[in-house]
Amino acid sequence: MMKIGISAFAWTAQFEPSHLDILPVVKSMGIDGVEIPMFDPAILPIQKIRDAFEANHLECTVCAILPRSVNPISPDKKIRKKAGEHLSRCVDAAAAMGSGILCGPLFAPIGYLPKHRPTKDEWAWAVEAFQALGPLLDRSDMTLCIEPVNRSETFFLRTAAEANSLCELIGNPRIGVTIDTFHANIEERNIPEAMLSLGSRLRHVHASENDRGPLGCGHVPFPEIVAVLAKAGYEGYLMIEGFGYSSKERNAPGKLWADTRVSPEDLASDGARYLKSLLAASIRRPQP
Repeated sequence: MMKIGISAFAWTAQFEPSHLDILPVVKSMGIDGVEIPMFDPAILPIQKIRDAFEANHLECTVCAILPRSVNPISPDKKIRKKAGEHLSRCVDAAAAMGSGILCGPLFAPIGYLPKHRPTKDEWAWAVEAFQALGPLLDRSDMTLCIEPVNRSETFFLRTAAEANSLCELIGNPRIGVTIDTFHANIEERNIPEAMLSLGSRLRHVHASENDRGPLGCGHVPFPEIVAVLAKAGYEGYLMIEGFGYSSKERNAPGKLWADTRVSPEDLASDGARYLKSLLAASIRRPQP
């Protein structure tokens, strides 16, 4: 059975101890887990996060975004070495928070857009970086879910097919793919088919409307997506990743452009209710 979660990106890009008050509210909505955004592992209140998740009986997942100085596919060997060290710290921090999933566009910083198509060297450097994490992933019992993002944010990995090819080259069963429907809505011709093409490599789903607003209010085909995933036996998260509006949140991703009528709590509760209705429909649907 699929699980429903909410990304803390709905509230903030910088998770602080004050945001732990979100957890009991989310738990009361019948949500299974919360995803923590991570830019710099060193500034997160790791132990407090773990304790609060355990106290509220919620699962934790982590989405890491690489700082601009961290680039696993840089032509500079020293930068690639530092990137590998950063990725290891991300795995350690996610494990310390009690997460079994670390996801995100971990192949390059968002906005790294050199004026060329991906080269053989860049593919080799990405494979090398992720293969090097294998022993640490085993020790941490961690699943790494690489997330393709749209062409305005990367030149390197945009589609499910490209992510599948990268995972094939890496060859580690602990490394799979996150599909974010916001990005897939731009890059995929058919989102459900793209998800199915990944088979068992699809480990995590970011359920995001085309405008990052409330689920079911845009044109992402969530009924078809949920039905296809249910039929395929997907049992991972549908992690709601949208941006609500709160004038009090200085680090809210949606502060400048999210619908002011939609609070983070609305995004979570309405999104969870919508996804639960789709899951219930997929259970009732007769199988051919």
